Amino acid sequence: MELFKSKTLTNLARAFAGECQARTRYEFIEYGARNEGYKAIADLIDSVVYNEFNHARMFYTCIQQASQKEIRDIEICAGYPFKEKWNLMDNLRLAAEDEQKEAEEIYPVFAKIAREEGFEDIAGLFDNVITVEKKHQRLFTELYEQMKNGTLYKRKTPTLWKCPSCGYEEVLNEAWQKCPLCQAEQGSVELVLPKEAQL
Repeated sequence: MELFKSKTLTNLARAFAGECQARTRYEFIEYGARNEGYKAIADLIDSVVYNEFNHARMFYTCIQQASQKEIRDIEICAGYPFKEKWNLMDNLRLAAEDEQKEAEEIYPVFAKIAREEGFEDIAGLFDNVITVEKKHQRLFTELYEQMKNGTLYKRKTPTLWKCPSCGYEEVLNEAWQKCPLCQAEQGSVELVLPKEAQL
């Protein structure tokens, strides 16, 4: 089957559009986190934004390989979320939901269709993106849970906190309000995340 005449091409276009929209929604969340003084959260989300950019780039590359001629339009019909508002904690929860839906409902179907149509390399691309989207989902869930539970910068046991601005480290139950060395605000302190939520 030719890619240009396949359902896989439409799915690539839907995935490209979805990744571009996710990237922009996450830039909104990153912007909100930075404005609320959560530089460490903003930096983590900025990494996710760059991941989404590269997912879109890979889908776009596959689309471009479908034809030697310019592809003027690919008609797609799909639903995309517009749930996020301007509340950081809620947005982290909603971003986790969006990532979970991509990883568990959307991209597995796209991979299956690509395989059925004979595009094993594209199916593999969807499979690889699924693994990253699951990591994003765990990261957003962890950040949401820590904010909700008040454990973003507070722990029951002594924890190593580090200032990324100057490198100062100290083992405490709660991260400092201002770095003792460079006076960076608490929101800059590196977040302590379980391994499964790290990017």
